[in-house]
Amino acid sequence: MSKNPNEENDSLLIKSAADLLVRSKKAVAFTGAGISTHSGIPDFRSADSGLWNRYNPFQVASLHAFRDDPESFFNWIKPLAETAELAEPNPAHTGLAKMEKAGIIQAVITQNIDGLHQKAGSEKVLELHGSARTATCRNCGRIYNEDYFKQTLLKDDLIPVCANCGTIIKPDVVLFGEMLPEDAWDAAFRLCQKSDCLIVVGSSLEVSPANTLPQTAVQNGAHLIINNLSPTPLDGLADIILQIDVAEGIEKIWQEMRSG
Repeated sequence: MSKNPNEENDSLLIKSAADLLVRSKKAVAFTGAGISTHSGIPDFRSADSGLWNRYNPFQVASLHAFRDDPESFFNWIKPLAETAELAEPNPAHTGLAKMEKAGIIQAVITQNIDGLHQKAGSEKVLELHGSARTATCRNCGRIYNEDYFKQTLLKDDLIPVCANCGTIIKPDVVLFGEMLPEDAWDAAFRLCQKSDCLIVVGSSLEVSPANTLPQTAVQNGAHLIINNLSPTPLDGLADIILQIDVAEGIEKIWQEMRSG
């Protein structure tokens, strides 16, 4: 039975992507919400299930909301934290972790806060939008680890407060009205400046300033691979565009590398 022309084209693109990554010396992955939807974590902007279709982000996910109405803020973030806690990595996460272990990619730069890259085994993960796994007191600076935060918010169903000063502690996620974490941003920018190949996985490349990093890589001579179901603003700069499910795409690219 002959292959569907679309399947044949996808197979060629997968082989080309695998070859390009294997030949590269400083490849980097850049991931967005689309890599985690297969793990049960909703994205923010999709037409049918995006979180911003159900919530006004400035009312629930802003620094202003956290300060002025912490109860509403934690009522919003708690189910997301529960979902992330129960979620498991999918083949896209594990495929990137295997590529890192094999020395094919140097690091994962992610817009996600769910920690699934780390669960999958990725070791160098730069979290541009922070992490939902830890929290910090904005008054005294005490940092709280994952266990304390999960116990207080998810198991005890309490708004977490600082044991030092009694101030409500804030999850280490970047809210509207906040700057990106400087260390993660600087490290990601340097990687993109030096990268010779960048693969975008599950990102619409619509969120600024994170979406400028792939463009920085291209401007400095890197090849660009995009694996995303929908078109992105940088498609015109891409060497390879794979408009297939990322769990399928990354797994097939990894399998192609192993058999090549």
